[in-house]
Amino acid sequence: MKRALALLALLAGWLLFSATPASAHVEIISSTPGDGARLSAAPSLVSVTLSENVGIQPGSIKVVDLGGRQVDTGPVFQPGEAAEQVAVRLQAGLPDGSYLVEYAFVSADSHPVRGTVAFVVGTGPLVTSAGAVSAATGTDAAVGALSTTVRWLAYLGVVLLGGLAFVVLCRPAARTDPRARRLLSWGAGLVAVTTVAAFVLQGPYAAGRNLEAVFDTGLLADTWRVAYGKLLLLRLAAVAALAVLVPGLLRPALPDRLRSRYENLAMVSGFVVLLTFSATGHPVTDPIMFVSVTADLVHFGAIALWAGGLTQLALALFRPAADEDLAPVAARFSGLAAGSVGAIALSGAVLALRIMPSLRTLWTTGFGLLVLLKIAGFAVLLAVASRSRRAVHRSLTGTAEKGATKTVAASLHRLRLAVAVEVVLSVGVLALAALLTVTPPGG
Repeated sequence: MKRALALLALLAGWLLFSATPASAHVEIISSTPGDGARLSAAPSLVSVTLSENVGIQPGSIKVVDLGGRQVDTGPVFQPGEAAEQVAVRLQAGLPDGSYLVEYAFVSADSHPVRGTVAFVVGTGPLVTSAGAVSAATGTDAAVGALSTTVRWLAYLGVVLLGGLAFVVLCRPAARTDPRARRLLSWGAGLVAVTTVAAFVLQGPYAAGRNLEAVFDTGLLADTWRVAYGKLLLLRLAAVAALAVLVPGLLRPALPDRLRSRYENLAMVSGFVVLLTFSATGHPVTDPIMFVSVTADLVHFGAIALWAGGLTQLALALFRPAADEDLAPVAARFSGLAAGSVGAIALSGAVLALRIMPSLRTLWTTGFGLLVLLKIAGFAVLLAVASRSRRAVHRSLTGTAEKGATKTVAASLHRLRLAVAVEVVLSVGVLALAALLTVTPPGG
């Protein structure tokens, strides 16, 4: 673990001196008519050019007159060959007066961007335009808080599912332990429930509506039409497959041929679950999306293996089965954890380098401060994990020494305490990760 701490320090330094600009949420590049434009005649359509291709999102552009009456004819379409440009047609024969273009787009990383553009036809007064707003502005506070909580609980569910690797690789006796199997079932259930919750919340979250709109059929249809909604449904299907596969995989008498098949299917399903998280977050806004999405997959997957294994280990340590020697189990997990830690540190540094707009982001934005807090939490986790490794080593050494019962008991107590602290810290780090997903990298 000392080497892991040194690696983390090295990567943190690399981050400080190598941060390069990257894109964040979708931005409005230009509009036609432009904000504040005065026209001699009413245009036939209004178009908006975005910083990325978000597809055709129904209802994303609306044009109203000074009295709030909608004057566009819809639907939203692409007026030319540029995929980043979308438009809406206006009613024919519009009279002179002020008009307000209201736009609300959902970026590739599932966050809404809303704002207004004003123009006037003739010599009348111009409606004051609010201009573009950030991804967080205009979102209902209760919906925003609930969305963040749902993301955090979804991460916890994936972590509990990540304990499957511990059961298969480190503690075969857990296959018949109903408590260990129950944790895996809770993980699958938590991912499924939060996926459904995320789907129904996305409409109000993107539209700036309150909780009363969660079952608005129009908003649900809008969520279904965008990539984020389809990926949520894919996640639901993948976790359902895992819920079916896990009980079969953990059958003690399962033939080797079938066990290999179950393991392969479980790995594919788990990969799909992880991919649906990486493909709906900040990594997809990177111009070199493959690098960031791959790094995020490795990062989240390694966290799930490590924290999920810790949860299963804590269960075994605090409520051990009769006559079970946990020292070899902890030793096997120690090797798995060490590999996971290295993967977390390296992939986390790559993600920060690709997503953060600049070095100043670290101390001038909420996103950067959350990154620093997450790094600090990870460093504390490594320090506590180092104590766990020493406790495991003492337990293994003590078993070979005559009259070492007290040594083993003391080491086991320290191991229990260290693992409990690691689990609590992991929950806190996951909470920071959930906050990062709803915070714009540039602000």
